[in-house]
Amino acid sequence: MKEENTFTKLKNYAKKLKQNLFVLYLSYKDNRTPWYAKAVAICVVAYAFSPIDLIPDFIPILGYLDDLILVPMGIALALKLIPAEVIEANRAAAEEMKKNQKPKNWFVGILFILVWILLAVWLYRLAIKLFY
Repeated sequence: MKEENTFTKLKNYAKKLKQNLFVLYLSYKDNRTPWYAKAVAICVVAYAFSPIDLIPDFIPILGYLDDLILVPMGIALALKLIPAEVIEANRAAAEEMKKNQKPKNWFVGILFILVWILLAVWLYRLAIKLFY
């Protein structure tokens, strides 16, 4: 029961952090945001809005690692790097944006598909070398 409670708390914390994705997206476009914060923010936003995960959800336990750990950690890091006044200035616009649309990043999705295809080809070639 305690494990379930911890899992629920972690899930709720991750959901709360994910609400800041639109803030990160708008902060990335803001000229007051330092370049290194922009780099982290755009990577996190691109991955979070990608229709495909790096680790597919159907893989037990590992499939949810990105949703519960990697994305929230990236969001938290990006929020720490972006100046507070930029974040506050973009919160209202982010709420409006969230109501109207949820962007998808098909480029990152295609990139992840290519990574999985290359991994499958590599594993196939490795298996051929080992068994033949």
